Amino acid sequence: MRTIFMAILLASTTVSIAAPDKAPVTGKWKIHSNIAGNENDSECTLTQTDNDIAGTCKKADGGDAKAIGKVDGAKVSWSFDSEYNGSPLTLKYAGTLDPATGKIAGTVTVEPFNVDGDFTATLSN
Repeated sequence: MRTIFMAILLASTTVSIAAPDKAPVTGKWKIHSNIAGNENDSECTLTQTDNDIAGTCKKADGGDAKAIGKVDGAKVSWSFDSEYNGSPLTLKYAGTLDPATGKIAGTVTVEPFNVDGDFTATLSN
């Protein structure tokens, strides 16, 4: 009986340890990006439901744009449509959430111009 109890206890402990952590993406994020030498600060308010992200991001003109994305473990990606000098563009963010710091860091791509840069996102209160 004791052997069976220990086996069940060990099996349940192993499952708990092996279970993946969900990335806590819900919140208001301050984003600092550097794209082709141009630094920019922006803000996105994101909500994570299961593996999906929805929310809004501030556009350069001050308006809001609908953001959508995905979470896969610590990997986080989202995008939104905007414009620059009257030309439509899509900003695509792909990064990794660091659970120790609570920051997301990665790359941002500007489509259709295929220009890449780096970004860091930090939760604001």
